[in-house]
Amino acid sequence: MSYPALNFPKTTLKLTKVKDQFMVWCEIRRKKLILTPEEWVRQHAIHFLIYTQKIPKERVISEQTLQINGQNRRCDIAVTNTYGKVVLIVECKASSVKLDEKVFLQTSNYVAQSGAAYFWMTNGVQHVFSACENPDIQLEDFPNLNDNYKEL
Repeated sequence: MSYPALNFPKTTLKLTKVKDQFMVWCEIRRKKLILTPEEWVRQHAIHFLIYTQKIPKERVISEQTLQINGQNRRCDIAVTNTYGKVVLIVECKASSVKLDEKVFLQTSNYVAQSGAAYFWMTNGVQHVFSACENPDIQLEDFPNLNDNYKEL
């Protein structure tokens, strides 16, 4: 198994091998998932949210279902405030996928439906953080959700 080094703080994922397939334990969904290149990035992003940004696990949702144009879609990660309102949408891509206009449009659909205040697009190597009120301006760093958690 060879997955690329990512631009995240060092973390230890729980990996196992079942038959010929590598699996990763998801702390949010509380089950083993097939370790795809996108899942590699998603699990690093989840660990970043929980252990670096100190977002409580119960406010991090993996595979959040949103209805867009009458169809159920799943955003990779959603983070809620203390009242259950989505404040951050995270779109994860495999490290080989460029964060381009197509990814931005997909993310913006999730943001529009959820009403999130922030979005984060990542392929694990490149990160784009933005406030939804002005998505053309990238934030320098990850937004501090803990400061405004109750107000958002």
